[in-house]
Amino acid sequence: MDIITWMIVACEIGFWVVIVAGLTTRYILKKKKTGLFLLALTPLIDLILLVTTSVHLWNGAEATIAHAVAAVYIGVSVAFGKSMIEWADVRFRYYITKEGPAPEKLSGIPHAKHYFKSWLQHVFAYIIGAIFLVIMIFLIGDASRTEALSLALKLWTVVLGVDFLIAVSHFIWPKK
Repeated sequence: MDIITWMIVACEIGFWVVIVAGLTTRYILKKKKTGLFLLALTPLIDLILLVTTSVHLWNGAEATIAHAVAAVYIGVSVAFGKSMIEWADVRFRYYITKEGPAPEKLSGIPHAKHYFKSWLQHVFAYIIGAIFLVIMIFLIGDASRTEALSLALKLWTVVLGVDFLIAVSHFIWPKK
């Protein structure tokens, strides 16, 4: 594995370590401000990945699927970061501290609306990630070195379309 692949893995692990540390500090150690500070560090992880990927490409590396995944990761992290933290927060309070309400299980139209909202987040993630991919393609300026980035963008476009069809299907055939 190359440096970018390792950075993606490290950033994903770092993201969840910071969230668990923030929630533990917030609810078990009862230090709400420190816990909030730790949770607020999650965008720093994205910045580290962005800088690493940019420097790697700037120094002449051929763009690989790992570079494309880094752009996708950043887009997903920005678009879904807050909701992922909220998801973890609800479950941490319920399962670990036994203080919060049970996580809500949705069905029917409420589930369809929730899924469609997550599809809109997917669109936001796509826009952010696509901007990074297009910028990398433009700055490198050599189609032979950026083929993996172009391929990833095309594939992600198809995935976004399929996700839209799934979102719409939940309105047509609601989850029981």
